[in-house]
Formats: sequence, C-alpha cells, structure tokens
Amino acid sequence: MYQAVRKLFLTDCQCADDASKVYEELFARLDTNKDGKVDVSELKTGLAAMGIKAGEGAAEKIVSAGDQDKDARLDFNEFSKYLKDHEKKLQLTFKSLDKNNDGRVDPVEIKQALEDLGLEISKEGASKILQSIDVDGTMTVDWNEWREHFLFNPATDLQEIIRYWKHSTVLDIGDSLAIPDEFTEEEKTTGLWWRQLSAGAMAGAVSRTGTAPLDRMKVFMQVHSSKTNKISLVGGFQQMLKEGGLASLWRGNGINVLKIAPETAIKFMAYEQYKKLLSSEPGKVKTHERFMAGSLAGATAQTAIYPMEVMKTRLTLRKTGQYTGMADCAKKILKKEGVKAFYKGYIPNILGIIPYAGIDLAVYESLKNFWLSRYASETANPGILVLLGCGTISSTCGQLASYPLALIRTRMQAQASLEGAEQLPMNLMVKKIIEKEGFFGLYRGILPNFMKVIPAVSISYVVYENMRSGLGISK
Repeated sequence: MYQAVRKLFLTDCQCADDASKVYEELFARLDTNKDGKVDVSELKTGLAAMGIKAGEGAAEKIVSAGDQDKDARLDFNEFSKYLKDHEKKLQLTFKSLDKNNDGRVDPVEIKQALEDLGLEISKEGASKILQSIDVDGTMTVDWNEWREHFLFNPATDLQEIIRYWKHSTVLDIGDSLAIPDEFTEEEKTTGLWWRQLSAGAMAGAVSRTGTAPLDRMKVFMQVHSSKTNKISLVGGFQQMLKEGGLASLWRGNGINVLKIAPETAIKFMAYEQYKKLLSSEPGKVKTHERFMAGSLAGATAQTAIYPMEVMKTRLTLRKTGQYTGMADCAKKILKKEGVKAFYKGYIPNILGIIPYAGIDLAVYESLKNFWLSRYASETANPGILVLLGCGTISSTCGQLASYPLALIRTRMQAQASLEGAEQLPMNLMVKKIIEKEGFFGLYRGILPNFMKVIPAVSISYVVYENMRSGLGISK
C-alpha cells in the first residue's frame, strides 16, 4: 500500500543508526524547499507524492504533536523524535493485540480487542478492518504492515476505531433516554471523560436553545391538539406570539438546559456502577449487558431529576404572568398539588426508556456493521457524514418507538394545570386518546419533533467539536 515506506522499512532494521538514516531520508523527501524544516503543507504534499494516504487532519496532528518550539514546523530532531515515540506506541499496541505471540494479528484478535474496549463487531466487520491494513493479502497483519499503515497516521491503536464508532450521546435531539457514552480506561485515568461530558453538555445546551421554539410547539400540540381542536404549525406559532411575544417561544428552555448537567453526571456514575454489577467478566461488557446497564442508569437519572421534567412541561405551557420563574413554579405546584405532583407521568417516562434505548442501540449497531462489512476495505473511519447519519437515524427510530409514552407522560404532567381537565391514570388516558382520536392521536406533535432533529444534530455537533478544541481534546 505504502510503497515508499515499505522500501525504507522492509529490512526491519534494529539499530539506532539505521533508523536515523531512514528518518533522514524521509525528512529529506518531505523538506521540499530544503530549509531544514517541514510544515503542514510540505508534509501533506510530500506524503501524497510518496503515495502515502494520510487520514484527514493527520498532517496537522503530526506537526502539532512533534512541534516542541511551537513554530508550526518540524526540524529533523523534532521529526525523528516524533517518529521514534510514535513507533514505540505502535509496537506496544501491536503486542497487546497479538494475543498468541505469533508475530501476526488476525481477525479473531481484532474482534476480541474491540470487544474488550466495549465495541461489539461481527467477524466479517473485523476482517474488513484488517483488510484496510493488510498489504500482502494474507488476512493477517505483521509488525511491518502495522507500522507502515500507522506511521503517518496519528492514531496509535484500535481505540481510534472505538472513537469513530462509539455511539456518542453528543447528538442531542432533545431527549435524554439514550445509553450513556462508553469511555476507555485511558480516557478515565487521564480525565478525558469529564472534558468529553462537559463538551457534550455545552453542545446539548446550545442545541436545545436553538431548537426551543420547535420543542415548545411539540409540547403545545401534545397537550392541546385533538380532532376537535386541530393546531397547525403556523397557527400554533401565531397563537404563541400573540399571547406572549417572541420571547414566549423559549418558555421552559431555562430548566431544560439546567437539567442537562445533573442528569449527565448521575447517568454516567450510575452506568459505571451498573456495568460492574452486571458484567459477567470483569472489564468486558457485552451488548445486552450494556443495554441493561444503560437502561438502569437512565432510569436512575430520570428518577433523580424528574421534578425538573414536570416543571419544564409546566413552564413550557405557562401563560403570561402565571409563574415568575422556576422557584415560583415549584412553590405553586407544591402548595396546590403536593409533592406527588412532581412525579406525575413518571411511569410512562420510565417505560419509555426501554424501547428508546433498545431500538436506538440495535439500529446503530446494525448500521455500523452494515457500513463496516460493505465499505471498510480502505479505512475503518466512516467520515463524519456517515457517523452523523447513523446516529440521527438510530435516535429518530428510538424516538418514534417511545413517542406515545412521551405524549402520555407530557399530558399527565400538564393535566393538573389545565382548567376542567380530568386527572386520569396512564391506562385510562391511553384508552381515552385511542377512542376519541384513534391510534395516531398518540403521535400528536410528531412533526415539530422531527423538524428539530436535523438542526439539533447539526448545532450539537458543531458546538461539540469547538468545545473539544477549547478543552484540549485531540480529535
């Protein structure tokens, strides 16, 4: 694959002098203007000229990692030090993958390594990943092939594939029922996990604020729309603007953003504990165990922050002057309805976690394995559009399955604040809706809900990537 590098490394030289000569020759080829320094542009051009396929952003990452004097260029000493350090990391990774110590990595070892890191993959998918590294077509990878493939790729190990394919909850489409993020041991020990969660929380906050008018319209239609009181998107927005002005479109957004931090923290901590309790083998979590741990963690987090969910619905539906703020809303609910009011709709909310998380995970795993089996012959990196597409489709399918329960939850949360509304339990409310409005009555408000998916995903991704850069998380 990389003929220039293969020619230089084919002898698998052991001595430092030979390695230095190899690095000198590589550096000379890359330093096209012969000024003794290699910048990003020269690195890109030189690698392309030698037929080396570097990943997107690889040249920038290499220069950034090796640039000790911060002049945005690498001299020979910086260049050779980077390659030596990088080779050591590659060798450690190769040895950790080569379980039977035969000097070769096969698909079974790739599959096992990914499973150990929390990513379920088919044997066919593992073979496709191996094919992207295998030069001689033996369906195994030796040290030379491993080094050739990753020498000018800042990725040092298969954890990069985990980072590509890890089903990240950063794609915030308004609901928080997805299984929490999976973090590697390295990410936990280096403190990378809290920066990832912080970046995700900020992305969710901006995304929810950006799509708040559509979210308010969804809640408005869930509660007020019926066969006899049809509310269109345009008509609904006109009513809101007439009643409370432009700012009224963001009612309930404050508490919706505020609950992100405690919910994320509780869910993450609970998830780690449930994984330990449920895993059949220490350090290894199978897909069904991950689903169970994620669902229980979601239920734990929802139980803890559920009063905020009730307040969010009440504040979203409030009329001008009804509440002065969050504290006033909580005080009035407590005084008029008691503590129980803060857990109205709790049962359908908890029941909604199972179809949402289960379908979200199943669809994502299916799409991931489909892509890997069809298109992973060159690289295991699917590109951002594929990742965003898979995440969006799986989350939307999860929402579609759990939407009737979400509608029942919202109506139960709101019914006490509506004049003349019956206080119905979950089963009677479902029966009443189906009798009066038919099955599709359980999907009132689904249109604005789907309309906010693409802008929500786009906003959360852009903010997340910028937050990652600001917090010093390498891509």
